[in-house]
Parts: sequence; structure tokens; C-alpha cells
Amino acid sequence: MGMLECYRGSDVFLTGHTGFKGGWLALWLARLGARVTGYSLPAATDPCLFDVAQIGQTLHNQHFADIRDASALTAAMQAARPKFVFHLAARPLVRQSYQTPLDTWSTNVMGCVHLLEAVRVCPSVRAVVVVTTDKCYDNHEWVWGYRETDPLGGHDPYSASKAGAELVVSSYRKSFLAASDQRIASARAGNVIGGGDWSEDRLIPDAVRAITARHTLRIRNPGATRPWQHVLESLNGYLLLGARLVGEDGARFADAFNFGPSAADNRTVSDVLQGLKMNLPGLSWELDGTSSTSQPHEAAFLYLDSSKSTRSLGWKPRWDLDRALAETARWYGSVQDKPATARALCESQIEEFSAI
Repeated sequence: MGMLECYRGSDVFLTGHTGFKGGWLALWLARLGARVTGYSLPAATDPCLFDVAQIGQTLHNQHFADIRDASALTAAMQAARPKFVFHLAARPLVRQSYQTPLDTWSTNVMGCVHLLEAVRVCPSVRAVVVVTTDKCYDNHEWVWGYRETDPLGGHDPYSASKAGAELVVSSYRKSFLAASDQRIASARAGNVIGGGDWSEDRLIPDAVRAITARHTLRIRNPGATRPWQHVLESLNGYLLLGARLVGEDGARFADAFNFGPSAADNRTVSDVLQGLKMNLPGLSWELDGTSSTSQPHEAAFLYLDSSKSTRSLGWKPRWDLDRALAETARWYGSVQDKPATARALCESQIEEFSAI
């Protein structure tokens, strides 16, 4: 367990615990021996990882509420008295953000403000990890990776609001927390895949739905390149970052960190579908014939430089994309046949990943 031993017996406040990444993180924290309090809206999809993996049973406590409800959030955090705070609650989808820009901006920016205000009046908190996205950068679609010092930006409301959350974190760090013993960092991860994601307009969930319905998957941008990685890769980064923040030299880790795959795993949508088909032979796809001018803007190329995380945190990818796709396909295939195995599958994958 090593570096992550600090979570054993510790109280953790986790926002977004009913989501895909939040659910996996709740399970991992519970296996590390942490007492996890979840704070989130009810799951946004049906089915959802929260239900099929019975994540609520692993929690010390949970609250179903909105992070824009400042009084409820503050009361929940003070009741939990956490040492660690992981902030994952967000409006997470690019295309959906065009349809609900107000909710996206208010949740992703003001929700982050409310969280950090709650932290300020909760003296038990020592480490805060705010999860944003690889899409928070001003994307010029160049061929080299974005570093943490590159300008923030964002075309769509989701990406821009996450850049806004990064500015909130930086402001609170400098304005309020620099002289305190509360340390805050932000984490920027790539396109995560893994079992239990049923979101709309995401490649793997859309592919799984197409297979289940025996339909042909329609894809928009087969040549679009993304930094694909298994969900456990980014979560490992978040956990290592939280652990470093509470160390003796934790102040130097109160910063932004990228967690992306190796350069070889920055692959096109077509590459990912070909790899997935090797594990799920029933998958077929075709190009969506809808005019590109009628589609909302999406970046065509995105790549993260994670050398800072490797050098400073000792983090590096453990599963290459082929392994990530195989484990993802195995999860969905097994759960479709035997839904009751979902949590055991998650836990076994966490154990296999951790053993590397």
C-alpha cells in the first residue's frame, strides 16, 4: 500500500460519489480503510455504477444534495470532519454543456467556490484535491502535450467552466490558504474508460449500448485523438496527490498536476474501436452522416504532458490502452451476464492494478 497507507482510518469527504469516477474512488478509498462521506446528487444515469456495485454500502455516510447548496454542503462537511477532500462533483459532458450552459457554469465554477468556502471553515481538513479535466487548456490542437503552465481556456461551456474552476483553486490557494495548514491541488486527467460508465455521448458507453441493442454504432469524428486511459490511472494520481499534500513537504504539492497516458496511448477514436472490437466481437460502427456544420465544436486533438506528475509524485501509467480496453470489455461482459458481480469485479481490478 505504501504511500496510500495515510488513508487508513482517515475521514474523507468525496463529492460526486454517485458518478462513474466518484464511484470507483469511493470503492478504492474504502479498500484502503478510509471512512468515506459522500456528497452528490443522485446518479444521473440508469443503470449506474453506484447502484450495480452497491457503493452506498461501503460508505460511512452520504448526502444527496447539490454542491450549489452552500449551507447543506458546509453542514455536511463539518459533520464529517474530514482530513481529505476530493471534489469530483461536476457537470461532466462537453456536448451536454451546450444544452445546459447555465447549469454547467454554476455547478463547475460556483460549486467549486462553495466547496472551498466550506473547507475554509472546517479546520479538520488538511488536503483538498479538486478534479478538473485535460480540456481546461486553451487548445490549439498542436502535436505536443500540454503542460500545467500552459494557458487555460476552453471553447465549449464544459471546458471553459473547468478552466474557471482552475482559476478558483488558484485564487483560493493564494488568497486564503497559503498561510494555513490546508493544502489544495488540482488534477487534470485524460479521457477515462472503465466498467460502469453509462453516460450519454461517451464512446465506450455508446458502444456498449449499441452492442446490447444489436445496433450499429454511429460515430462523429473517427480521426479525433484523445489521451485514453483506464479510470484507475487517474484515480491513482488523485490518491497519490492527496497523500503528498499531507506529508511534511506537502506545501510544494499544492499545485496543478496532469495525469495522462503515455504518448503511445494518444490514439484515434477508430483505434479505440478496433481495440474494443477485439474484446467485444459484436461491435460494429459507421460514420454519422450528419453535417459537421450542424454539430457543436469538439477538439480534434488533445495530448497531456504528465512528466511533472511522474517526476514529483512518482506517478506513471500502469495499464496500457490494450489492457485498459480488455479490462473494460471484461467488466461490461461479466456484469451484463451477472449484474451482482459488479462490485467484486471493481475490487478485483483495483487489486490487480495496485499490485503492479
